[in-house]
Amino acid sequence: MQEQTVQILAILLVMLSFAVAELVQGRFFAKQANHEDNRLDLAVTLLFPVISVGVLSASNALCEWLMPSQRGAWADWPVWLMLVALLLADDLTQYLWHRLSHTSFMWPLHRAHHSAAYMSVRIVYRNNAFYYMLMPGIWLSGALIFMGFGWVYVGYTVVKLTVIIGAHSAVRWDRWLYKWRVLHPLAWVVERTISTPATHFAHHALVQDDGIGHYTGNYGNLLFVWDILFGTAHITRRYPPAFGLTDDRQHGPESWWIQLAYPLWRSKRASTVLGQGTHQPPPA
Repeated sequence: MQEQTVQILAILLVMLSFAVAELVQGRFFAKQANHEDNRLDLAVTLLFPVISVGVLSASNALCEWLMPSQRGAWADWPVWLMLVALLLADDLTQYLWHRLSHTSFMWPLHRAHHSAAYMSVRIVYRNNAFYYMLMPGIWLSGALIFMGFGWVYVGYTVVKLTVIIGAHSAVRWDRWLYKWRVLHPLAWVVERTISTPATHFAHHALVQDDGIGHYTGNYGNLLFVWDILFGTAHITRRYPPAFGLTDDRQHGPESWWIQLAYPLWRSKRASTVLGQGTHQPPPA
């Protein structure tokens, strides 16, 4: 319980820090955000901790049922080996899950993350609820916690979510690495190691025929290394001029609760992937 409390407080502090920075810059209340965006951003931010804790608890219960004698069995592993295991079981699987989510089969569960016409700390967790309930990395992380990864998992998630929050934030912290020539060698290493605003903003771009946008790549969450290894990386050190989805601009935004809880609720919009309308694949 103490580990979970520390984790939540640390992540909340990181999130609030970026939110305050956006407020100071006048970017937290994005002018592109409509009423559906505001409600969805708030609902998902409040719901995600409940879902993640629920999945981790369910994973722990399954382990207790299936292999009770293995509780804490890997607690003596060196920290570096635990981190390698977490990077493979959580971050690599999330890269693959994210990439799969850009196929027509999984797109309805991920579409909400791309329907925002702005970048902000507000959209970090903006996904369909089932996207997280079914995410393999959370279930596997629960098993690793059961095996004794406790405090190492806390440190890992705080670092990972700091990177992810920073990659979505309108603060654009990486622009300083590109502004000063003396920092360019450091920028070269950083942008090929972790997700940055420039690389992740490209993934959220409205279009990808301008040489900047790349929503069929840059899937990495903590490590951008996966994109480098699997050939999905696109690095420009520039930021897209617009974000969101073209079908929302053509047909209007989807209701926030439909984006959050599809397929429990379905859209009645004429053209949609969230209901009985004309099914469209994700942008390609």
